Amino acid sequence: MTVTTPEKAPVAEVPKAGATRLVDRVFKMRELAILLVFLVMIGVTQAGNSEFLTEQGIKDLLLNATILVLIAVGQSLVVITRNVDLSVGSTLGITAFAAGTYLQGDGNPVLAVLLAVLLGIGFGLLNGLLVSLGQVPALVVTLGTLYIIRGIDSIWVGSRQITAADLPDSFVDFGSGGISAVPYLALIALAVLVATAYYLRHFGSGRELYALGSNPEAARLAGIPVRKRILAAYTVCGALTGLAGAMYLARFGNVDSGTGNGYELTVVSAVVVGGVVFTGGSGSVYGAALGAMLLTSINSVLPALGVSSVWVLAINGVLLILAIAVDRIVALRVASALKKRNARHA
Repeated sequence: MTVTTPEKAPVAEVPKAGATRLVDRVFKMRELAILLVFLVMIGVTQAGNSEFLTEQGIKDLLLNATILVLIAVGQSLVVITRNVDLSVGSTLGITAFAAGTYLQGDGNPVLAVLLAVLLGIGFGLLNGLLVSLGQVPALVVTLGTLYIIRGIDSIWVGSRQITAADLPDSFVDFGSGGISAVPYLALIALAVLVATAYYLRHFGSGRELYALGSNPEAARLAGIPVRKRILAAYTVCGALTGLAGAMYLARFGNVDSGTGNGYELTVVSAVVVGGVVFTGGSGSVYGAALGAMLLTSINSVLPALGVSSVWVLAINGVLLILAIAVDRIVALRVASALKKRNARHA
């Protein structure tokens, strides 16, 4: 007697909910709005100061944004999973000093960059292990590692300082060089940005980061390796922060125990202003990069218009509050749309 097992019914594809389409439209519009604000700000500044957009001026704008863009890309991966990394500022400082110390001994610039990246990966792994395996809240973990790394950096660096005179000329020249008005460092940041965006959009593990941030419990029940994805996000964030540390050294040629202080708040502001929702599951690295461009450009725009730079922090705070308010409005509208949709189906 032959027993036949019933065939599994094909799983119907779930249509994209109106609420999800609403979220996508809102955040695409938000990224376009940030780009528009950035362009208007640059245009007004150029009108008020005709020497603002010279070739060197454009290069300075891009160089100022490069470091923040790189770290914001890594931070975006973490925030998308409904976590945060507050240790990026201290990681930037210690990796930059490590690369500079190695180069002081006639080290190879490529190996110096690799050293900074590996050190960043180590700190990222530490954060990821504590958050994913230790089940400790990310805010607590990374606030703790921020102070631990900063303490190690302060003890190691002490009163020492690395200057451009201590570094190979080729390394410093690369940090300030470029193709016309486009710096080499900006090209590296652009390549990282595009590669990360492609990964998030076209790879299953990248899309799983969004699923994890949207609903961690549902992601776990769906078979997504939650801990593995969180660990990977922190590791990549650490690697990109280490790369940013090496680029910071090449860009400024000056590192001391205070390097990177306060950077973590600027990075979080750039990510949130750029549309990456702090509660996870939404946003893009392109938006985070635009947020970084906007925040760093304010530092250049205000002095060019004769406005005191003390307003920079206040403006950053206002932008952060507005971004959080927009996120809250979007969440309420999505909840309302879901209720109406469920009522119709019922």
